[in-house]
Parts: sequence; C-alpha cells; structure tokens
Amino acid sequence: MAKVYKTIGGRKIGKVIALNEGVQAELTARAFEIAVRAEEILVQHHADWHSQIEVDSGKVDRFVVLSDERGQKAALSIEYGRQAFVVVRKDKHGNKFLDMVPAMDGLYVLATASHLPKKMKGKVKVD
Repeated sequence: MAKVYKTIGGRKIGKVIALNEGVQAELTARAFEIAVRAEEILVQHHADWHSQIEVDSGKVDRFVVLSDERGQKAALSIEYGRQAFVVVRKDKHGNKFLDMVPAMDGLYVLATASHLPKKMKGKVKVD
C-alpha cells in the first residue's frame, strides 16, 4: 500500500508544490495574461487615465489588481458599479449645496479578464 506524506522536509506538501519552480513560472505567466486582458478592457473605458492594472507578487501567489490610487480611489465602483447617491458640496463662496452622483454600472474588468463570474451583492450576474 502506498504511503502519502503530509510533509516533505518539514514543509506541507501543498506549500512544496506551490513553491515548485514550474508552478511559480506558470503563476507568473497566468497573472501576466490576465493583466494584459484587464488592461485592454480598462483602456476601452478610460476617461481620465487615473486607474491602472498592476501585478503584485506574494511569497506564493500572484495578484492582478485594479488600482485607482491616482484617481478617486474608486476601484471597487469601477469593478462592481455603484448606486446613485447625494453628496454635500461647497461652492466658491462657502455655500453648501446637494449634488447628485449618478449610478454607474460596473465594468467587471478583473472578473472578465480572469474568466470569473460577475458577482453583484452575493449573486451571480447573468449577461
């Protein structure tokens, strides 16, 4: 009967496999492919060029990130959309007024680029 080891050299077998050179190379390649597709989608919708696609690396994983740090920090709204809301603003004389920010459909940049289902509030969106 075969014996299945849970560890190799003190490391869990899953970690050993994840850190394998070939697995790491494939993760890097897949993250790059997803980032390229995401950038193509984002370029179609750029209005102010603040948001961008970035690839980050952890010890094991790769992360494709929609960053809007240079803009309105609205990456979540860009990906999933938002409902309309009202904000209080001031004019140049200091007078307060209400301003309506319109609703926006999500672009689902990362979901589309990575071939994952589009999710809205815990439900899968069907196109």
